[in-house]
Amino acid sequence: MTLSADRYDAIVVGSGPNGLTAAVTLALGGRSVLCVEGAPALGGSAQTAELTLPGFRHDVFSAVHPVGIASPVFAKLGLERHGLRWIQPEHAMVHPLPGGRGATLTRDLAHTVATLEALAPGDGRRWQAFAAPYLEHFDAVKTMMLAGFPPVAGAVRMTAALKLQGMLEFARVLLMPADGLAAELFQGDGAAMLFGSSLHGDAPLNGSGSAISGVWLNLLGHAVGWPSPEGGAGAITGALAGRLHELGGETLLGTPVRRVLTNRRGVSGVELAGGRRIAARTVVATTTPQGIVDLAGDALGDAYVRRATRFRFGPQTVKVDWALDAPIPWEHEDARRAGTVHVGGTPEQLRAALHTVAGGGLPDEPFLLSGQQSIADPTRAPAGKHTVWAYTHTPPGIDWTATRRGDFADAMEQQFERFAPGFRERVLARHVMAPADLHARNASLPGGDVGHGSYSVDQLIFRPVPSLAPYATPVRGLFIGGASTFPGGAVHGVNGHAAARAALREARLPRLPRRR
Repeated sequence: MTLSADRYDAIVVGSGPNGLTAAVTLALGGRSVLCVEGAPALGGSAQTAELTLPGFRHDVFSAVHPVGIASPVFAKLGLERHGLRWIQPEHAMVHPLPGGRGATLTRDLAHTVATLEALAPGDGRRWQAFAAPYLEHFDAVKTMMLAGFPPVAGAVRMTAALKLQGMLEFARVLLMPADGLAAELFQGDGAAMLFGSSLHGDAPLNGSGSAISGVWLNLLGHAVGWPSPEGGAGAITGALAGRLHELGGETLLGTPVRRVLTNRRGVSGVELAGGRRIAARTVVATTTPQGIVDLAGDALGDAYVRRATRFRFGPQTVKVDWALDAPIPWEHEDARRAGTVHVGGTPEQLRAALHTVAGGGLPDEPFLLSGQQSIADPTRAPAGKHTVWAYTHTPPGIDWTATRRGDFADAMEQQFERFAPGFRERVLARHVMAPADLHARNASLPGGDVGHGSYSVDQLIFRPVPSLAPYATPVRGLFIGGASTFPGGAVHGVNGHAAARAALREARLPRLPRRR
């Protein structure tokens, strides 16, 4: 692509949801913006491709977007005008159990309560009593979870809504281990619902703070559902790119940024691979913490570099996509109409799989986070056919040879078979990505960490470094706004928006004369 100028007010490095959101935010602020992407296509973790067979559209990375539909940032950008349409499955998530039983998370709280009551009398009523006050004040909960740093406004709204005692109780709940909260709420296998949702994060079930992702995702399931974009996650990228171009912003693909250029006053531009230089006084990098160190090096100073390189990533991931000849024949009826299915069985079975992974092994019955978006969105596959994906966390140090990949993909398929007999007969093709494959496709996923960094308590709030201004760096004009920053991963654009707003607030962001 030929650029219209050799200087811009701001350059954004990376074109994932946070990068494009940062670019749109800067353009809305009246700045000339260039978004530079090293890969040949826009999107970062929001891409859709035919991974298995022609006509089968698979989400390469992120696939289900409850936080996207709840995002206050996306809501303000008018993305629907650029083709973004959310598709809601009948049920957000189902956790099937042996014998055709299961727990169902859906926007209809009464239906969820009924499925939990069927598993153990009293469990549904306890879940309803727990969730009801947070659903009543969900806007306050959303503000707390989806605002930039510091999350003061959300805490103030929550305190106003729930009073001080209620706010303190909410904080207690979020900092609990998931298994501790499940023990408080459930007497039967309904605990699997909370456990499965908590495993979208990486904190161990008995670790402090592991309840956060479970509580948050389950509340989202009731409040807004767990939808996906029509046609795939790439629709989010397309809508953001359309909005950026509408505002006059530009994109440059297949051209990695080699380094950020600085002088004594701060950022002066970037140097691209191949040596071309583009001037700018502001750069927003949506990279990992190590990525921004690689870009700016010594200019960041030893103290910042030490803190950034201490950032820890989460567990490795194996992801498999399948093309199917027919829908998955789940034994549990609700699972046949759910967008997401957590395949792991009882809490005891789930714990056994996690124990094997923690010990460095690959379980015979892995816990699978899976999605079947084609159930509600027929644009994903040829008529009558379907797509499904599943991923699972794996230990480090595994030598992912072709044989090992095939054997573990077989084990994942057999896990489906336990709850959907006949699954393997419906497989037309599959595509396996080991941790190194995920990283090769997206540099922001070291080790295949789809969470963009560990969410252990010490990294939960102060991301990517301990700082009261986490989007800024020691270099004037250089900001970081990737998914490793607060409030963390998932496709919502909050990180990029917050970094861009920090850049706009900085006094040194005048409009520069452009040489054409």
